[in-house]
Amino acid sequence: IPDLASSIMTTDTVPKMVSGQGIVEGKSFIVTGVAKGAGMIRPDLATMLCFVFTDVNAASDVLKEALVSAIDRSFNRITIDGDTSTNDTVLMMANGLSGAVIENPGQKEIFQKVLNRIFLDLAKQLVRDGEGVTKLVEIIVRGAASDSDAKKIADTVAHSPLVKTAFFGEDANWGRIIGAVGRAGVDVDPDRIDLYFDDVQMVKAGMGCGKTVELEATKVLKKSEFTVAVHLNMGQGFGSMITCDFSVDYVKINADYRS
Repeated sequence: IPDLASSIMTTDTVPKMVSGQGIVEGKSFIVTGVAKGAGMIRPDLATMLCFVFTDVNAASDVLKEALVSAIDRSFNRITIDGDTSTNDTVLMMANGLSGAVIENPGQKEIFQKVLNRIFLDLAKQLVRDGEGVTKLVEIIVRGAASDSDAKKIADTVAHSPLVKTAFFGEDANWGRIIGAVGRAGVDVDPDRIDLYFDDVQMVKAGMGCGKTVELEATKVLKKSEFTVAVHLNMGQGFGSMITCDFSVDYVKINADYRS
């Protein structure tokens, strides 16, 4: 498995792999995944490869249903540079050797939880090792009119070059984030928006909270991983994305790398 993880690397700097276990009716099963991808990463997979191996006993339609659900919760919630590719694969293979049968709703739920955990771990590994990446940032949108609205806003913020370069510069530039929210094609009320960097509130009811708070937010941006939360206060809709910064090294890598 380590050799496989290494052999599929391109501009990755480290191999990516993770394993997890579960128990179904007294029988233990294993799920192991490897992945590669450091650039051309966004929802709908882009130029990433992921191979997952498990010893559960399950029909192909059961495996496919679990696979699609896990992808939607992980790889389709990450972006590095917003580009896509014609080369992408997520492949799962099961040999049934554990004797752990995945068939009824309870068994499916147990297997799904393990698979979700594996996929989210791999997805975050991809972003952490993205081309030139120095920061992993989770964008959370709460209080939208619908989940689809929240997802559109999270996606727009996560892909904004101005937002991503501000992350690299450790600049708590909340105006860029609000600007991305405003161009997401979703109806919002700017006077209701609250914005947080981790637990530091930068914006309350559409207004900045001042220089003192901005200094605290800047401390958050110096971390390698943090959260940006946008509260729209218009409903119950929720959406999230995992993104990263745009660095000088990202430009250098893609100026020099010939694919």
